[in-house]
Amino acid sequence: MICGILLAAGTASRFGSNKLLYPLPDGTPIGISAARNLKKSVDHVIAVVRPDDKVLTNLLHTEGVSTIVAENSGQGMSGSLVVAIRTTKDADGWLIALADMPWINPQTISTIAMMIEEGTDIAAPYYGEHRGHPVGFSHRFLPELLRLTDDKGAGELLRINSCFIRRFQSDDIGILQDVDRPRDVLTKSELISPC
Repeated sequence: MICGILLAAGTASRFGSNKLLYPLPDGTPIGISAARNLKKSVDHVIAVVRPDDKVLTNLLHTEGVSTIVAENSGQGMSGSLVVAIRTTKDADGWLIALADMPWINPQTISTIAMMIEEGTDIAAPYYGEHRGHPVGFSHRFLPELLRLTDDKGAGELLRINSCFIRRFQSDDIGILQDVDRPRDVLTKSELISPC
């Protein structure tokens, strides 16, 4: 089983409010759109949320997405990721997705999941020379994932193990498009055609 991990425990300090609840042009909250795309593509999805984010947690449960609270969310992305990996350590692999990236085509996510299922150690989508999300890891990297400690998530792990990364060249610009500020919702939505 490949597990999709949705990292949704950030503070969104640049956004000014809970950006994962901010509506896209179609009215869907950013975090819910990201969760739906992930859920369409893998068998099991778990979202890591902040202890005080009850509204998002309830919306995710309505979507059929399991949640786990990152009590140590203040430690950054790695703290959230380690909690999720520890909870799902029997999985065959993981797709690590960010909840503020609502425009990734589910087919892109499915391709990364299939690459991990077929034995790839690390799989990542690329748009030109730019690596995007989600990134997939096989179970082989369980010990390294559990040892992550900084706020860069798995970025350093990817750098150290770049020789293991199998690239998926994609025309899906959504793999690079996150939301940092409210204006991003409109400007980036215009660049992305609906799935």
